[in-house]
Amino acid sequence: MSSRTTPTTTHAGSRHVATRSPGQARAAFWLVAAAFMAVMAFNTLPTPLWPLYQRENGMSTVSVTLAFSAYVLGVLISLFLAGHISDWRGRRQILLPAVALEIVAAIIFVSSTALPALLVARLLGGLGVGLFTATATAFCIELHARFRPGHPLRLADGVTTTANLGGLGAGPIVSGILAVTVPGPLTTVYVVFLVLLVLAAIAIAFVPETVERHHRPYRPQRVVVPRSARSRYLLLGLAGFIAFTLLGLFTSLAPQILGSALGVSSPAIAGLVTALAFASAVAAQLLLGRAAPERQLVWGHWSLGAAFVLLLISGMTGNLVVFLVGAAIGGAGAGLAFKGVMISARSLAEPGSRGEALAGRFLASYLGMALPVIGLAVVADAVDLEVGLSGLSIVMIVLIALTALGLARTRHLTEPLGAAATAAVYRHAGSAR
Repeated sequence: MSSRTTPTTTHAGSRHVATRSPGQARAAFWLVAAAFMAVMAFNTLPTPLWPLYQRENGMSTVSVTLAFSAYVLGVLISLFLAGHISDWRGRRQILLPAVALEIVAAIIFVSSTALPALLVARLLGGLGVGLFTATATAFCIELHARFRPGHPLRLADGVTTTANLGGLGAGPIVSGILAVTVPGPLTTVYVVFLVLLVLAAIAIAFVPETVERHHRPYRPQRVVVPRSARSRYLLLGLAGFIAFTLLGLFTSLAPQILGSALGVSSPAIAGLVTALAFASAVAAQLLLGRAAPERQLVWGHWSLGAAFVLLLISGMTGNLVVFLVGAAIGGAGAGLAFKGVMISARSLAEPGSRGEALAGRFLASYLGMALPVIGLAVVADAVDLEVGLSGLSIVMIVLIALTALGLARTRHLTEPLGAAATAAVYRHAGSAR
């Protein structure tokens, strides 16, 4: 698959091999990016379909949230146990099992709509995503370096951002439209993506490898909190928690909020609303991603505050336009805040523990994606969704204000990053998008 040359050592310690030609590397780059987008889109397909599952199975809002949280659990497990081993096992060796997990999940979705099956399928999908995101991001960057040697990483960064967040946004659009245009949407949607995932696996099997396999003792990814700036680091974790709370809200309960609080029941509209949040995150990162990390963090953090204020107003008034504006502003804020969090957190860590420092940020962020929406679902079942949404919005607004004050007071702890260090951070930060 690849010609052997003298290995080179990267910042991560992996040994790279050269591809046969720039043309081959270019084709592989776009094939991996396309597979990346398909995998991410597959994992947000259920978002506009949850009300259909509820009607068919009598599932509660809590059950829907638990099914969503199974995905988050899968991401965390694979991220910490196996998300880093492609550096010495090879990129394809990890991407192929990751796609295989997604294919099995698709087969389960097609076979059953029962809650236990949904939980298993979502867990497997999360396991695959945790393996895929970091590996595919690194793979695309390495392939980009082979067909555009010496060029900045802007193309690779833009493509991986679009494949990742854009894929998450594309999934609800596709499933929402299919849900109102084809018979049996709870199976047809997944059959379509089952075909796409099989094609993705075939493509990955034939792309050239960029990492020479070598032996390294296995250990799980560790979580390290830098002692020299622990308060700042923990505040950055809280900022990531808030950003992913908003994304988790739109990925799990957007259809229920639209139906209960705003009187909109169309799966297509629910899919478009979720896609709006992720499209805004992509646009913000592409348009403003070259700003200083501290500015991205501040802009994103206050945009999230504005978004939760708008969600509070929309829940109290039933105004759909306000809800849509909140989705757009919140998505943009989440995209900027998370990128700023990842770069700032890495700058605080010792050079030998930067990967572990980022692992802590991943953990805090994904907990934010699951825990608050579970609490919202419990309140919604006990009282109603409007009360739960209002309560969550108020809590998040207060949390954003307190976090912003803490970040302002500890700003002096963040060291400026050079261009090379910033590029390395972007490579790692892509694994959590």
